[in-house]
Amino acid sequence: MSSATVLSPTAATAPQGVAVAAPTPDVLLPVKARKGFIGFLRRHPTMAIGGSLLLLMVLVAIFAPLLWTTDPTALAPARRTREPSAMYWFGTDMLGRDVYSRVLYGARVSLIVGFSVAILASVVGLTIGMIAGYIRLADSIIMRVMDGLMSIPPILLAIALMALTRGSVQNVIIAITIAEIPRVSRLVRGVVLSLREQPYVEAAVAAGTRTPMIIWRHILPNTLAPITVQATYICAAAMITEAILSFIGAGTPPIIPSWGNIMAEGRALWQVKPYIVFFPAVFLSITVLAVNLLGDGLRDALDPRMAKRI
Repeated sequence: MSSATVLSPTAATAPQGVAVAAPTPDVLLPVKARKGFIGFLRRHPTMAIGGSLLLLMVLVAIFAPLLWTTDPTALAPARRTREPSAMYWFGTDMLGRDVYSRVLYGARVSLIVGFSVAILASVVGLTIGMIAGYIRLADSIIMRVMDGLMSIPPILLAIALMALTRGSVQNVIIAITIAEIPRVSRLVRGVVLSLREQPYVEAAVAAGTRTPMIIWRHILPNTLAPITVQATYICAAAMITEAILSFIGAGTPPIIPSWGNIMAEGRALWQVKPYIVFFPAVFLSITVLAVNLLGDGLRDALDPRMAKRI
């Protein structure tokens, strides 16, 4: 009596009398590799959405003169408080100025303030945080000063600093930067305290490497990821703070079209002409949302514990 036996290709070519194991089935399903820039954006959709919105706002601010705008400071009392229409897309304010033109030009002020504060606060806070985190003697002195500044709400500290100077975009940037530096320095200090105890840092110390070189080669590269994510949130907070300062009259001069100034000028007519406040508020909200989404995407991409697997 004979029975049919199904042999694998390997078993069919094997010598007589040699046992060959059957091929194991594939347990893991094949995964389509996602490489390149497009694949990176697919893995991090929040970064793609936030970056696209932020890029759109940057392009609007740069090419505002080419987007069918007029002089944002030109007065025309004869056409004041016009409702949104085909001629005046966002309407006009109480002085006859085109709200559409003022909103688009106002994007420049908010973006300049946000990016400038993020860069300056990150650089200064990074330097202070690394010194305080690595040098024990400086830690007790520097961080007590930072704790004193952190005890004051950022908006109140910015208002106090602006009260000592005249209103200008430069002074607004300086005031908000001073208010944000303590938070950056404390974040960097915490990262440096954990890195200082790592074996590769101890090995560098035992090898006689000087402290500046250790900070430059071993500490600084490992602090760039968290400081980059923190910079996005500082940028968003700076734009909100600038709008608040301008809204209460402590920020940029009223002659400069900024979203905070536009909303401050339109609050008196909010109940009858809400569009004067509505459009700059929408643009400010979209920009802050874009920066926050970009920060969330960067956090997921730079943090290996939170990165999404393919």
